[in-house]
Amino acid sequence: MTARAADRARYDRATAHLDAPLAIVDLEAFDANAADLVRRAGGKPVRVASKSVRCRALLERVLARDGFAGIMSFTLAESLWLARSGFEDVLLAYPSADRAAYAELAGDPKLAAAVTVMVDDVAQLDLIDASRGGGREVVRVCLELDTSLKLLGGRVRVGARRSPLHSPAEVAEVARAVARRPGFEVVGIMAYEGHVAGVGDAVKGRPLRSRAVRLMQAAAKRELAERRAEVVRAVRAVVPGLEFVNGGGTGSVQHTAAEEAVTEIAAGSGLYVPRLFDNYTSFSGRPSALFAQPVVRRPGVGVVTVLGGGYPASGAAGADRSPVPYLPEGLRYDPQEGAGEVQTPLLGSPADDLLIGDKVWFRHAKAGELCERFDRLHLIEGDTVTATVPTYRGEGHTFL
Repeated sequence: MTARAADRARYDRATAHLDAPLAIVDLEAFDANAADLVRRAGGKPVRVASKSVRCRALLERVLARDGFAGIMSFTLAESLWLARSGFEDVLLAYPSADRAAYAELAGDPKLAAAVTVMVDDVAQLDLIDASRGGGREVVRVCLELDTSLKLLGGRVRVGARRSPLHSPAEVAEVARAVARRPGFEVVGIMAYEGHVAGVGDAVKGRPLRSRAVRLMQAAAKRELAERRAEVVRAVRAVVPGLEFVNGGGTGSVQHTAAEEAVTEIAAGSGLYVPRLFDNYTSFSGRPSALFAQPVVRRPGVGVVTVLGGGYPASGAAGADRSPVPYLPEGLRYDPQEGAGEVQTPLLGSPADDLLIGDKVWFRHAKAGELCERFDRLHLIEGDTVTATVPTYRGEGHTFL
């Protein structure tokens, strides 16, 4: 029996009393992935990206481990909710235009002490000030650095279009603007190198593309390490008491941690290890989060149909944004139908051994987005469900 077949047997035994659709997290794999992130961080704390987890119980579990400290959130409303729930260090990774939430933040000393907001434009400060509604608490601010690699005089750009602040001088100028402004305090710098951390460099069947990605990433890492250090020096000249410099992501943990200027690493997807993280030379993890769909039809030899499962991930449309049938091994989509909203035909010889009501286990493409589909996660240890915990959705929150 292969390791995957053994996992399937465990998951089927653990959930025999539960009807699909359902979602699970294998806690042994989850904890092993957490330990690997800490190992790769080399002594620097890992800030957990809540976008990639979206379950309070699992955020609490990972933050109870040595090597993890703080949350990187994705909306201001979520940040305030987490702070009210007892999380004391929440860094909002994206700028917000949520005026009502800014009013709450500026009017509550506990929230203002726990939450740091992201800024890359003075206009964002204007919006916050206009939203205060009389609240006078000092708003903690993190400045985001654009990490993109610019070539040929800027005519070629590699990397996500995020912050407009690319040079040390640009970041330092916004730091000065914040420092001059009553009611704000710069406490950190963030720089997410998604073109390194979020792009696989060993794509199966595409050796030339993979080599090109590795060459690009090597150049990007060298350029960013130098520029990030210069940015930190420039900002520290304005804000000597800077608390943190955050960088990285699951795919670049050890590379980013090696930079002296970086004080903490962000990661989250590496806890669940969805399918987009299969194509890396720098690390490998164990899939810990899966979902199951029930077999509801047997249209013919070598074919079964499961209920739904068409859960595409965000990002540029493509086959890599779809879930993949994982267990039993050997199933594949019908190319004429793919993963469907209500029904999904699956082809392959293992179909002939599946009965009506049996579970087919899938891996999703992007980590936390699975929790937008399910209101609970069944936590498995060995071949037993030891707890069932709500996702954000299960607690009545979908935030985006």
